[in-house]
Amino acid sequence: MEFDFAAEQPKFLMLMYGLIAFVAVVGGLLLLLDVVPSYFARRREAQLVAASASGAPLPRRRKQGEGAFAFFFLLPTLLLLAVGLVVPAVRTTLLSFMDSSSSDWVGLANYRWMFAEDSIVRVLINTLIWVLLVPLVATAFGLIYAVLVDKARLEVVAKSLIFLPMAISFVGAAIIWRFVYAYRGVGDQIGLLNQIVVSLGGEPKQWLLNPPLNTFLLIVIMVWIQAGFAMVVLSAAIKAIPADIVEAARLDGTTAWQMFWRITVPSIRPALIVVVVTISIATLKVFDIVRTATNGNYDTNVIATEMYNQAFRYQENGQGSALAVFLFVLVIPIVIYQIRNLRKQREG
Repeated sequence: MEFDFAAEQPKFLMLMYGLIAFVAVVGGLLLLLDVVPSYFARRREAQLVAASASGAPLPRRRKQGEGAFAFFFLLPTLLLLAVGLVVPAVRTTLLSFMDSSSSDWVGLANYRWMFAEDSIVRVLINTLIWVLLVPLVATAFGLIYAVLVDKARLEVVAKSLIFLPMAISFVGAAIIWRFVYAYRGVGDQIGLLNQIVVSLGGEPKQWLLNPPLNTFLLIVIMVWIQAGFAMVVLSAAIKAIPADIVEAARLDGTTAWQMFWRITVPSIRPALIVVVVTISIATLKVFDIVRTATNGNYDTNVIATEMYNQAFRYQENGQGSALAVFLFVLVIPIVIYQIRNLRKQREG
């Protein structure tokens, strides 16, 4: 297959225009953020020098000017948030009340479809299973890892190996585990799981084709990835426990089990909440693992994959937007809870 540069020239031009626009915008912002503060600093310095030379009182900073200066620095972020988040969110919400062609209003029909269609109800149940299991199991494994690895020999090496899956993309992790679950009808199995089953005298199975087991096997992939993140955060929290509390508990004759439940877990409770909340949000948005491992087939779809299918594969813009809005609504309570929890920690 030969590559025709002339035929692909418009795409290359579009790419070049995009790169030029990116460099211009980012370079312009960086230039402004460098020039403007330097200008105001030199101006302030000149005012102070002039005041010192003349014996006049030092000029006071104007609060109005500080507010405008702060707004100037916030303006790029506000613009990016408006263009990349607020406008798409409002547009998606409006599309969720329209038909597939986004031309006629249908009210709440898309939301009624979401809870009336059996296949979509299955999607919602799968998402619920993911959200209930992944944060709890991943946090539990992360806590176990953190306790066992803490102050052990080769602690750095062990933590690096446990955290390593976090460095792999979700797509890469799904491909790795597809080989683990791989099935071959006759002869030696190339899949690790089936090879173990065969070596124990069992029959190989097509693991990813059998619901609801396949959903739990996909959940294993997410737990494998997120356990390393949980371990790192919780390990840091464990090391931050005051040494005098630990020594006092040991002097009182506290056993290792009592130390874990009465000292370690209560002391790292804020870190546990952060880990559970963070993994919960990531789990609600899971897409890559399901898309790569099963493509959402065999009753493994979740909200994110079904949203993609409805909007881009089936051209059902209204139904896809309704799923996106529903996913956004599910994330909001978790975010609000985390914000309140952070405020309580600061006040405490």
